Amino acid sequence: MKDVKFVIVSGLSGAGKTQAIWCLEDLGFFCVDNLPPTLIPKFAELCAQSDGRINKIALVVDIRGGGFFDAVYDSLENLKELGIKYEILFLEASDETLVRRFKESRRPHPLNPNGRILEGIMEERARLEELRGKAHKIIDTSDLTNKQLKEQITSMYGEHKQEQSLNITVASFGYKYGIPMDADLVFDVRFLPNPHYIEELRPLTGNDKEIQDYVLESPISRTFIRKFYSLIKFLLPHYIKEGKTSLTIAIGCTGGRHRSVTLANKLVELLDQKNYNVIKRHRDIDKMSSGV
Repeated sequence: MKDVKFVIVSGLSGAGKTQAIWCLEDLGFFCVDNLPPTLIPKFAELCAQSDGRINKIALVVDIRGGGFFDAVYDSLENLKELGIKYEILFLEASDETLVRRFKESRRPHPLNPNGRILEGIMEERARLEELRGKAHKIIDTSDLTNKQLKEQITSMYGEHKQEQSLNITVASFGYKYGIPMDADLVFDVRFLPNPHYIEELRPLTGNDKEIQDYVLESPISRTFIRKFYSLIKFLLPHYIKEGKTSLTIAIGCTGGRHRSVTLANKLVELLDQKNYNVIKRHRDIDKMSSGV
């Protein structure tokens, strides 16, 4: 299947796989939703016999396959044996985002239809961990609108990519909860003034003006931002020239609520001014912590 785009879409329930497959369909992909994994190699062979009429294929494979899902790993090995090149696009979102989306849609989680939504999400994460590790592209949709998700997928799989098509995600996080697995660049801002020690500021986040003023008015913060942004401005054109299509810049403080959020917001603001395609993600902002 030379010159054929073969994309396997997977990820967490509620993370946006439906919107992703609709977008790929708009881009001219032949799409199949919820295909049993055991049928993937046979389906690929059938498409190979289409004399080039089907040259863009997208399949959604996820835990809705139930007991059949675990066969996906054998099927991927079969594709390799058949010489079929494929790409895995994995969609995910934070637990808080997924819980909210399920509640808004009033749908039960497929792995725990009669129980707590969060328990179903945690079980699904565990079952998909291996597949996520094999993914070629990962999109965190926690802070994405449907339009932004469509823009990212179009930039990845559209025929007419812009010359400077680089999707930048700026993510804040707390070191006490671990470094984001999808981070390309990680910056530690735990040396900046910490609002946690100011009682009236402690309940706020880096999205609040009081926190932003406290952090950004420090001389060391102003110096860091100037040098930090200068580094990012230097790197981005080189990543684009190298052909990179997505870049995740992770900024961490201890709890992921104050300093990292403030700096992430500031970087997004600066990149927006240069018309970069950038989104922000505050991974740990809603996690109340007794630490700093």
